[in-house]
Amino acid sequence: MSETLLEVKELVVEFAQRKNRLRALDQVSISIKRGEILGIVGESGAGKSLTGAAIIGLLESPGFIASGSIHLHGERIDNLPAEAMRRIRGRKIGMVFQDPLTSLNPILTIADQLIETIQTHLGGSKAQARARAITLLDEVGIPAAARRIDDYPHQFSGGMRQRVVIALALAGEPDLIIADEPTTALDVSVQAQIIDVLKRACNEHGAAVMLVTHDMGVIAETADRVAVMYAGRVVEVGTVQQVIKQPHHPYTQGLMGSIPSLTERVERLVQIPGAMPRLDAIPSGCAFHPRCPQVSERCQNQRPELIPLAQGEAACWLHADEITQ
Repeated sequence: MSETLLEVKELVVEFAQRKNRLRALDQVSISIKRGEILGIVGESGAGKSLTGAAIIGLLESPGFIASGSIHLHGERIDNLPAEAMRRIRGRKIGMVFQDPLTSLNPILTIADQLIETIQTHLGGSKAQARARAITLLDEVGIPAAARRIDDYPHQFSGGMRQRVVIALALAGEPDLIIADEPTTALDVSVQAQIIDVLKRACNEHGAAVMLVTHDMGVIAETADRVAVMYAGRVVEVGTVQQVIKQPHHPYTQGLMGSIPSLTERVERLVQIPGAMPRLDAIPSGCAFHPRCPQVSERCQNQRPELIPLAQGEAACWLHADEITQ
């Protein structure tokens, strides 16, 4: 289970405009091991969903990969022709989108959609595909799966539709599942159930999960490691325990400080001043420096790379003297 399944190296994604290019992802590097759940967290606009779209080959024009590479099982996939990438989607990489209504065809039954996906990626007869589809629905917690499989998407609640989308993502027995905000707009009890489904996907199917979210509560309950993103860059990487209990980057510290605690009483939660910069107005040096309470002159002029620390990594000049040899 320690084998590296996905490796993204210095990924740069840009959007072409008439006179220039806007850089949306700036040398993003992440890795995920088989059976691991990696949480990708940050504010809206940080580049979380864009990273997932680039990995699965679903960047929308005028966005494109300008440089860097994406490797799955050690093989490069970012430069594959469209048809070859289409075969990887579903079979080797499954996708769980934020809104299940956009993932499901409203005029087809759940059976039609699951059976088509299973036969496309695994082959077999329609009867075999239907039996597997029922098993998948049962695994993700759809009550009376054998009966409900012939229902249409609108006949399911939001939480149940999201379970169906996860079943679709698992249908081709993929090695990697990219889950983009899978619990957004669901109530807390349903969130917990969806989290449990994703965990079981790792444990029972040996899949790895890249979990994109802005909800640190979901990350704390689900992920093994966390990558924190800000303005298109990864600013901190570490285990869930380390990032939550001892965050190194001031941005991560701000995120942690903004979460209410059940054990400590505070007068006010931490508020990060300002907002995420626009793509056409990324500051020089560290992109977070206009909002950082610990900013120095070096932060304004030099952009830090991820610095290996005793625990985790952080792209922050505060830790320049702690570089591990």
